Amino acid sequence: MAIPKFVADLREHVGHAPLWLSGITAVITNDEGTEVLLVKRSDNGHWTPVTGIIDPNEEPANAAIREAIEEAGIMCEPTRVLSIGTVGPTTYLNGDVSSYLDISLHMRYISGTPRPIDGENSEVRWFPIDALPEMNERFKRTISVALADPQPTLFSFDPAAAEAAAEIPDL
Repeated sequence: MAIPKFVADLREHVGHAPLWLSGITAVITNDEGTEVLLVKRSDNGHWTPVTGIIDPNEEPANAAIREAIEEAGIMCEPTRVLSIGTVGPTTYLNGDVSSYLDISLHMRYISGTPRPIDGENSEVRWFPIDALPEMNERFKRTISVALADPQPTLFSFDPAAAEAAAEIPDL
């Protein structure tokens, strides 16, 4: 898997210690909303939407477009935010540990022939929404939100943490 230069630079200083990074998940659908574009990861063989790390100072929507071009060879445009949440910690084969603040966006396909571009994926293809391959629950849930009407935004909420924060005295 390609490691962004800024992450490789950080790793020179922190080794395998946990990093907190910003990530993007791009749920790309056709105009009719009947198909979703998925990639099959080269490292573990899992089908997923296009995902990636947001570069420093990069807008999340721009990162989603960049990742779609780099991973799937297609152009798309953002239509809305689907979810915001945490992912991880994830321990990679090389021992690196990262957690992510993931921003998932619904993206509308514009053009291009889907194909693996950068080696991160072995396959790229359209799936009918009623015939998706096996994938983790987070991705299934995010895809279902992309196709939902009305269009909710997913996020986690811990009432106990909010209540504890409300008890902090004024400073």
